[in-house]
Amino acid sequence: MKLTHSVGRTVLPSAALTRMLRCKEIEDRINSRRRLPHWVPEAVPVFVTWRLAGTVPRAMESRNKQTSAGERFALADGELDKASSGPVWLADQRVAHMMIEALHYGAHVRRFYDLHAYVVMPNHVHVVCEPTVSLPRILQWLKGVTAKRAKRLLGLDVKAFWQDESYDHWVRSERELQRIIRYVEWNPVKAGLADCIEDWPWSSAHLTKPSASQTARPSAPRVSNF
Repeated sequence: MKLTHSVGRTVLPSAALTRMLRCKEIEDRINSRRRLPHWVPEAVPVFVTWRLAGTVPRAMESRNKQTSAGERFALADGELDKASSGPVWLADQRVAHMMIEALHYGAHVRRFYDLHAYVVMPNHVHVVCEPTVSLPRILQWLKGVTAKRAKRLLGLDVKAFWQDESYDHWVRSERELQRIIRYVEWNPVKAGLADCIEDWPWSSAHLTKPSASQTARPSAPRVSNF
């Protein structure tokens, strides 16, 4: 699906909206069951979040088991923004830059997805993309290559770099897509790490920040071989 994105505006073609409505009908049927299968439809944008290993206290994870997936995500994301527990390896500029290169490599070289928005926070990553292959395959590749390179950059001798599980939510409408992209790009401001979204260098919003000699949106960063 071809999608154009500027800060505050995303335009979906009618075919994508039709797919979303069809998927919503299927989801309604699935949600009538008591035990919900984990299902992500094809050809629609997906919001994905994953975090470093050990970044949410075990007591909080146990306390949140009885809540919904959305509520658990909101609570965990707020805790992650505080960065009060566990490692903050992504705060290292070398690792954050490598992470962004990997995201663009997956989109433009491997063509695993169309990349709509992203932010790399000190201990977690938010991405909005439209997969062209299965989401588990994407996450397995992204987590695998970035963990290996990050551990080498930082000289880490740890078994787990990323937490095994991740949170994903498929986007059901154009309005929701715009809201999620704003949420992703505003995360550094909400966490007190930047005054405006364009100031955070490890975000898709930073690509829209004009320089003294440049008023148009710059191209994606050069990507290394992954």
